[in-house]
Amino acid sequence: MVRTLGVAVVGFGWMGRVHTQAYTRVLHHFPELPLRPELVTVAEEVPGRAEEAAGRFGFASTARDWREVAADPRVGAVSITAPNFLHREIGVAMAGAGKHIWIEKPVGLTAGDARAVAGAVADAGVQGTVGFNYRNAPAVAYARELIASGGIGTVTHARVRLFSDYAAHPDSALTWRYERERGGSGVLGDLASHGVDLARHLLGDIDSLAADTAVFIPERARPTGATAGHVRATGGELGPVENEDYVNCLLRFASGARGVLEACRVSVGEQNNYGFEVHGTRGAVGWDFRRMGELGVSRGDSYQDQPVSTVYVGPGHGAYEAFQPGAASSMGYDDLKVIEAHAFLRSIADGTPRGATLDDAVASAVALDAMSRSAERGAWVTLA
Repeated sequence: MVRTLGVAVVGFGWMGRVHTQAYTRVLHHFPELPLRPELVTVAEEVPGRAEEAAGRFGFASTARDWREVAADPRVGAVSITAPNFLHREIGVAMAGAGKHIWIEKPVGLTAGDARAVAGAVADAGVQGTVGFNYRNAPAVAYARELIASGGIGTVTHARVRLFSDYAAHPDSALTWRYERERGGSGVLGDLASHGVDLARHLLGDIDSLAADTAVFIPERARPTGATAGHVRATGGELGPVENEDYVNCLLRFASGARGVLEACRVSVGEQNNYGFEVHGTRGAVGWDFRRMGELGVSRGDSYQDQPVSTVYVGPGHGAYEAFQPGAASSMGYDDLKVIEAHAFLRSIADGTPRGATLDDAVASAVALDAMSRSAERGAWVTLA
């Protein structure tokens, strides 16, 4: 018996659209799901944007103020895709109102923000899922399985990279993303948060780290109107970029493994170059988001000159079979959010947390805060 769950989306930029599309698709790929999400309302303060979303996707109503969503008895679950500085206030309020929350990373500006939302979710007894979508790729699921089973021996070291050019143009508008008060820690929260989650998902807890950060484009023009995504602005008043364009971080894991995490939002020539390489005493695995359905695997007893094979993921790897019947058929970014929606709704249906949780968000935020302290002090920092 499938029951209906009223859902709302707060903040309708690009990510709000991605969440909405995931709700509309989830039963197509996971027909056994005992919940059917119903688009009840969309909240967005930019005039006309909520109405456009309702007309396009079929939300039953719209709101300018997210507080209307918290008070709406029709809503049982909320996607929080508003800017980072609003995550804590909205997340705590929605959980306090008894709403399950699917919230985008980094869940606020600091570890304190993430802990506040996690505490509110725990106190209310609701479910909370966090948008660490890259862990949902079937190739990543297979890599995790190989690592956990000892398929590459004992992990010795790893590298996680997240390079993008979305902020590389000097005319990119000085939006909230570049301000400490509203955007928080720049590329740390935007990209390195994913890197920390991938590192922890594959290799376990991080004990300590040492980081270096930099701002390569120190000034940008202020936009003259509402923005969405990464837009350009020319001729406006210049203002300072207050948070990091780049981070390089050395990691020490509780297992004894070592790692390097590097992220940059101004890498000319790089478009979504996200991935990892994990090396062990008997082999290695490597993944590139741009070739999402492939995993490089080196296994055997050769050690020296041991070859790397390309494995094309298929049924049996993560949630792949919910999308394609045979190996090597392509999946895309939006499919990862459908997998995330499924985990969220399954958690609500049976009360068992699935996928990335608020605990994962707290662990990532603790590491990001430690990176900032390390860069300021020029020293190693132990994670609390």
